[in-house]
Amino acid sequence: MMDQKDIIKTIEMITSQHLDIRTVTMGISLLDCISEDADRTAGKVRDKILAKAGNLVSVGKDIEKEFGIPIVNKRISVTPVSLITQSCGSSVKIARAMDTAAREVGVDFIGGYSAFVHKGITPGEQAFLDSIPEALGITGIVCSSVNVATTRAGINMDAVTQMGRIIKRAAAGTENGIGAAKLVVFANAVEDNPFMAGAFHGTGEGDCVINVGVSGPGVIKVALEDKKGRPFDEVAETIKRTAFQITRMGELVAREASRRLGVPFGIVDLSLAPTPAMGDSVAHILEEMGLASCGAHGTTAALALLNDAVKKGGIMASSHVGGLSGAFIPVSEDAGMMDAVRSGALTIEKLEAMTCVCSVGLDMIALPGDTPEEVLSAIIADEAAIGVVNSKTTAVRAIPVPGMDVGQEVHFGGLLGSAPIMPYNKFSPAKFIARGGRIPAPLHAQKN
Repeated sequence: MMDQKDIIKTIEMITSQHLDIRTVTMGISLLDCISEDADRTAGKVRDKILAKAGNLVSVGKDIEKEFGIPIVNKRISVTPVSLITQSCGSSVKIARAMDTAAREVGVDFIGGYSAFVHKGITPGEQAFLDSIPEALGITGIVCSSVNVATTRAGINMDAVTQMGRIIKRAAAGTENGIGAAKLVVFANAVEDNPFMAGAFHGTGEGDCVINVGVSGPGVIKVALEDKKGRPFDEVAETIKRTAFQITRMGELVAREASRRLGVPFGIVDLSLAPTPAMGDSVAHILEEMGLASCGAHGTTAALALLNDAVKKGGIMASSHVGGLSGAFIPVSEDAGMMDAVRSGALTIEKLEAMTCVCSVGLDMIALPGDTPEEVLSAIIADEAAIGVVNSKTTAVRAIPVPGMDVGQEVHFGGLLGSAPIMPYNKFSPAKFIARGGRIPAPLHAQKN
């Protein structure tokens, strides 16, 4: 139970340190919507989303009002759509149904236009992959993800090759390449991630569940301001204690939403998800530890400490911590990251190194519009290798912005923010990517 000091401190976190519930995400199984007719399947998908999530937004707003805790996003995730369309085809009709239903219930995004092709690709999944650029182009709030690798299976380089081409098409068909900003390529994707664009409702989940994502980079940054010059042991302890408080608040909201909606509580994801707002930056936490800029030598060590301490504090606060849980480093969504890129302190290569110790990976990276497909595929392959070898989730959300080049800046708006166009290594990986096939699983995958 919270005592009076804890309550006062939490109120201060909310009012002046950007503490919020980043998302309440309802996961919905669509497995019972499968039929052999695309129109019938689409109708069943729409009806089920409306039936399950009809009160999601109103309940979220009521909790905000009563508890005084901001809930920034209300979202929906669904069963990976490639599983739903294997027998009926026409995945795009399902995307339209998802978009229509999500708009009707008033959520910000709906995720789950997803496929798992980490070991092979069926004809139905191939048709689904081909549909992704069109689906993201004709819908406004549908998000897509594709899992191309796992520690157990290795890396499907045929899928990796295709995803470079799909990202290019998704960007080219939308204003400022925003289609690619709604598309994530994963290694070791998790089934209960509440954060977009990578959220989907895994096949191991129940019929419907509530997952909550908490965020509070500003809170941790302020907590560290009192620890200037102190040893890292104290820094880690401060982050753990702060993460504990943040997670307790998240579980409170999750259980209340679960009770009011009559839907089981799933997990709290305690990832530090930044926003473009000043005072809400993961990069600024790292700089508070003593770095002149995020991206300087020492950044990866600082991020490792942060990620570990956040997880330790959160796990002590809740028995149902899940999702990705740690620290996100999306460039366009983090004011400190943007500044570091603009100054030249932070590069793609450094971001890749940081991936080894953070929650996901190369996130919201804006690239020149003429970035070759094989370069995008090679970037995905590098990130997948980090995930596979280290038995962790990694991802790429890269946006080759049409008509833009290094030195320019793209503005996505809202939580997606703005991003400087970053340079990439011009030495070609084309022959490497052209090999195709599968990079085998690492030795430590054989655990049985």
